[in-house]
Amino acid sequence: MLKNFQGNILLLLGTVLLSCNEKKHTMNDQADIKPPVAEKIPKEFNIHGDKRIDNYYWMNERENPKVLAWLNAENAYVDTILSPQKKLQEQLFDEMKSRIKETDMSVPYLKNGFYYYTRFETGREYPVYCRKKGSLEAPEQVILNVNDLAAGHEYCQVTGVSISPDATMMAYGLDTVSRRQYVIHIKNLETNETLTDVIRQTDGTSVWAGDNKTLFYTRKDTVTLRSDRVLRHTLGTPTDKEVFHEADETFDVDVTKTKSGKYIVINSGSTLSSESRILDASKPNEAFRVFHPREKNMLYSIDHRDDKFYIVTNWEALNFRLMESPLDKTARQNWKELIPNRPDVLLEGLELFKDFTVLEERKGGLTMIRVINDKTHADKYLPFAEPAYDASVGQNPEMDSKELRYNYTSLITPNSVYDYNLETGKSELKRQQEVLGGYDPKDYTSERLFATASDGTKIPVSIVYKKTFEKNGKSPLLLYGYGSYGVSTNCTFRSNMLSLLDRGFAFAIAHVRGGQEMGRQWYEDGKMMKKKNTFTDFISCANFLVASHYTDSAHLYAMGGSAGGLLMGAVANMAPQLFHGIIAQVPFVDVITTMLDETIPLTTSEFDEWGNPKNKDAYDYMKSYSPYDNVTAKAYPNMLVTTGLHDSQVQYFEPAKWVAKLRELKTDHNLLLLQTNMDGGHGGASGRFKSLKLVALEYAFLLKLEGK
Repeated sequence: MLKNFQGNILLLLGTVLLSCNEKKHTMNDQADIKPPVAEKIPKEFNIHGDKRIDNYYWMNERENPKVLAWLNAENAYVDTILSPQKKLQEQLFDEMKSRIKETDMSVPYLKNGFYYYTRFETGREYPVYCRKKGSLEAPEQVILNVNDLAAGHEYCQVTGVSISPDATMMAYGLDTVSRRQYVIHIKNLETNETLTDVIRQTDGTSVWAGDNKTLFYTRKDTVTLRSDRVLRHTLGTPTDKEVFHEADETFDVDVTKTKSGKYIVINSGSTLSSESRILDASKPNEAFRVFHPREKNMLYSIDHRDDKFYIVTNWEALNFRLMESPLDKTARQNWKELIPNRPDVLLEGLELFKDFTVLEERKGGLTMIRVINDKTHADKYLPFAEPAYDASVGQNPEMDSKELRYNYTSLITPNSVYDYNLETGKSELKRQQEVLGGYDPKDYTSERLFATASDGTKIPVSIVYKKTFEKNGKSPLLLYGYGSYGVSTNCTFRSNMLSLLDRGFAFAIAHVRGGQEMGRQWYEDGKMMKKKNTFTDFISCANFLVASHYTDSAHLYAMGGSAGGLLMGAVANMAPQLFHGIIAQVPFVDVITTMLDETIPLTTSEFDEWGNPKNKDAYDYMKSYSPYDNVTAKAYPNMLVTTGLHDSQVQYFEPAKWVAKLRELKTDHNLLLLQTNMDGGHGGASGRFKSLKLVALEYAFLLKLEGK
């Protein structure tokens, strides 16, 4: 249907466009090209005595031919404007693809007698899931080839691959729409037969009970896409049993299993509170019991080993602490502290082994891995020398293993997988991402800097560039930011970024408040009624880089996606003169209208992140920064905005309306482009190569602005 609209775009334009924009969008020597201008149909919103007029609310109608025509018209405009860069886009795509080793394989991990791994085949987009029994020299068994599942689909994503305890059955979630509404399928690994059991409207993940025939999974609400129910499925039966319903619309649920395999856990959580329910995995037909009742502003997560549960919690511990409880007395009054709260160290994760406890921690913005010998109580931190890096615990399914698998990467070190011997303390590199084309990390430099925010807070900035980069105040620099949900932006290797670094760019990350880089308080200071700190921190980082002669406003670019797209929209309004160009990927920009509409996916679960605009104080504060509500008649930077028609996280109409309003009001002659993936969602195209086409377009946009 959508392709028919693309084929008839000239005919459809008449239903959408009132007129052609009189403003000029000149770039270099390219002739002026007039962009599409959207029809204005005023819709009034009135709350708290405040009236807002939304002229582009009609774009919310996903199936409206006028909406689809408008999106296609914008895509056609992008193609026209960037047509001189077509060869450059192809070159960028080819070189990014050429760095990827097409025939590749992950490091196998051992679980219940099988070595599991994924591999890629030359020329194919999707992974092949495989295993070998008992030894890496054993014959390979292909358990799932995602390339076969993707045949005939523009989009394909597999998640939640789950193997039964006896290793005979496999469940997996499949999405061919990009709406994150997965269908769970089940395969017999002995006969290679896919069962007729089909479970719809799920998040794709599932957990096997100990009987190898019972699955627990979460079901999504068909309107809000909130995971609100847990059901039990028995193989071969047509009807599933609901075992839990989360009535609180601010909570989501998921279902997991402890590392020991002995307990199934229903996790019910909101931004600030959580609650777990547990069930003996060998008794799937019994009822779950509450581990500890939910409390306001109290988060906890659990795991199990031997005769104890282990709890990571922020109860009276801002940066979280580690506690334990007996198996039969799990209420909080029975918890015993093992690792206390520390004001300068954030406890982020826990990995249990038979005789060792491994903690993921963060200090000074950097990740750390701490190994504790539970017999001797001696502990040590794994050493990492680079100034900006990321280390994390990898796949460690076996409790009795003496090897800790962990991942390491940095802005210049490709993704690396290590095995650390818990007894000897020695690390062995098992695999490092191979970057084809002669990449040499010695040709690049990374730094960790600190900018000063408007309130005096020191904001970490990580930066990478080629050693030939000149700090003359005139070199191009791309500054990335996110800063929401307590998600830390880690310093990982991006082989695609080499296409910019090798063309003279520097790439920097602003670790702004709203993330958790500097501890839990870093998050608290960048959310709700302190959300503007995220935006002013980013502006401070940009000014710092200019003042330090890394770049200037004629060569400074900003990029962020989703909630980071909100950041892009906010800084475009607050400091448009600071940036030559902005890339806003799937941006959350219509904050008030979205947060007032509880039928939109994710809205109710995010009241603790942004506030509930039904409360006047929250409404007033949100209105003061909401990008869509604060577009005014002034000059804006060159902008590329991307979205996906099937996006379930940030609906396509937010960036679409934002672009329409910017077109109406902005006073500059700079570029404003809206690129919509008509077959994709929040994550863009699926597959390891198709997704590079959008990256190539984004980079071509930046290089066009640099006159290259």
